[in-house]
Amino acid sequence: PRPILDMSYSRHFLDFQGSSIPSSMKKLVVTKLSQNFREAVTLQQDSPVPLPGDGDLLVRNRFVGINASDINYSAGRYDPSVKPPFDIGFEGVGDVVALGLSASAHYTVGQAVAYLKAGSFAEYTVVPAKQAVPLPSVKPEFLTLMVSGTTAYISLKELGELSEGKKVLVTAAAGGTGQFAVQLAKKAKCHVIGTCSSDEKGGFLKSIGCDRTINYKTENVESVLRKDYPEGVDVVYESVGGKMFDLAVNCLATKGSLIVIGFITGYQNPTGLQPVKAELLPAKLLRKSASIRGFFLNHYLSEYKMALQDLLKMYESGDLVCEVDVGDMSPEGKFTGLESVFRAVDYMYMGKNIGKIVVELPHSVNSKL
Repeated sequence: PRPILDMSYSRHFLDFQGSSIPSSMKKLVVTKLSQNFREAVTLQQDSPVPLPGDGDLLVRNRFVGINASDINYSAGRYDPSVKPPFDIGFEGVGDVVALGLSASAHYTVGQAVAYLKAGSFAEYTVVPAKQAVPLPSVKPEFLTLMVSGTTAYISLKELGELSEGKKVLVTAAAGGTGQFAVQLAKKAKCHVIGTCSSDEKGGFLKSIGCDRTINYKTENVESVLRKDYPEGVDVVYESVGGKMFDLAVNCLATKGSLIVIGFITGYQNPTGLQPVKAELLPAKLLRKSASIRGFFLNHYLSEYKMALQDLLKMYESGDLVCEVDVGDMSPEGKFTGLESVFRAVDYMYMGKNIGKIVVELPHSVNSKL
């Protein structure tokens, strides 16, 4: 069959069931490279709504996820060859409002989907049907699994070598990915220690099975670990960096492993890094036959679909808590609309969130969907 290059047929799909799709939309665009999100990103009011190609879906975003690495992306740290302006936001959940002909073999208008693709901080995003994940409904909980859940799942499965009785330390345990690292390590029958910054977060961690919580604002993490775990811990799931990284290296047990999934304390610096005491690292690792492994989700996309399906099953059967923070407790209230993405990023860097930060995009669009 001839490839469909002209889009004349697409009007049929766009007007399907009278769903009214505007011709322009709001979206966030990186207009200047900077680790300061507010400096880097501009809210554009009247960008054209993109048209889906033959194998694409047009998704009306209802919830978008905030990630610590949003500011690495706005600083141009992932692909230095990409120059502004470019779209931002890694993940979204919403409804299919239009689709191309090939895509219509598997999807229909009105269907709920999630996706992992750059450009989610927009009212509408074109998503290749192959990259979309069909969902039973549009719920922010599903968004917690797209980046955060799969990062914890794949990194622990591939690098953690978890087994019953192992001691696992999760830093920033009440955050977007930390909550899953805690629960997955518990499912592997490990003893789980979680660091956090408030008693409220500690309470949340206990509710999802954390055996020992350490509030680093009121307790000295190093002293607690030395006293309660004199033999050290077997696995550290580390996303904080700086001093916490040094401490994690020091508390490793013989043959222990440290999995680095981020270093959020450094992202706001011009270099993206906080200094660590690396000069002693070879000696420390050698002395304990210990290891440090980095984990970046993009390198494990072959495992992604399987991990996501497993997590979705666990959530739907009630075996997994997917905690969402929509900003109810933030000074200006709930994160609603693209303009509140800026506040949501600030809120994350103030360390206030419990669970995954999600922004809701309400639509007052006249729609029969």
